[in-house]
Amino acid sequence: MPATSKKQQMAAGAALSAKRGETAKSSLKGASKQMADSMSESQLEEFASTKRKKLPAKKKAAK
Repeated sequence: MPATSKKQQMAAGAALSAKRGETAKSSLKGASKQMADSMSESQLEEFASTKRKKLPAKKKAAK
């Protein structure tokens, strides 16, 4: 499943970096911290590799 917004894609990239040990897990905040704990590395790769060109900056809230 691809990322649905630029923020989600960037959070997945940060979580993936921490999962691989490239950055400290303690530096994660909010969604990226939750993603690192709950998603596998392959799931994070899929989200992080989504092209950002046509993604909205933020996902619209559900009504």
